[in-house]
Amino acid sequence: MVLDVHTAAKSQGVFVVTPVGSIDGTDQGVLQKKIDAVLKENPDAIIFDMEHVAYINSMGIRVLVKTKKAQAQRGGKIAFINLQPQIKKVFEILNAMPAFKVFANIQEFDDYLRDELKKAD
Repeated sequence: MVLDVHTAAKSQGVFVVTPVGSIDGTDQGVLQKKIDAVLKENPDAIIFDMEHVAYINSMGIRVLVKTKKAQAQRGGKIAFINLQPQIKKVFEILNAMPAFKVFANIQEFDDYLRDELKKAD
């Protein structure tokens, strides 16, 4: 399945990246280009909505890890929502889960963000 990637600003400084299809060696460049465009906006947070990702391999994970490092260098965050079981399994196999925040849905992420902002006050 060919990868399609949608991006949208959720709020000031928060972007949602929604890949649809498979993230593998063939299509990981599509995801990287979209993420690069989002990173130019200097986001505070990037949320990856993984609901429509059917498959991911180590090349796809590499793009996500690279994004996390880029965000960490500027004090930004990344998070994942709607992680499908087969994708979560790949994260676990590659031991990537501890490096990422994973939320069940956008509301859970919003609640987390609200709580973090309260802590910062």
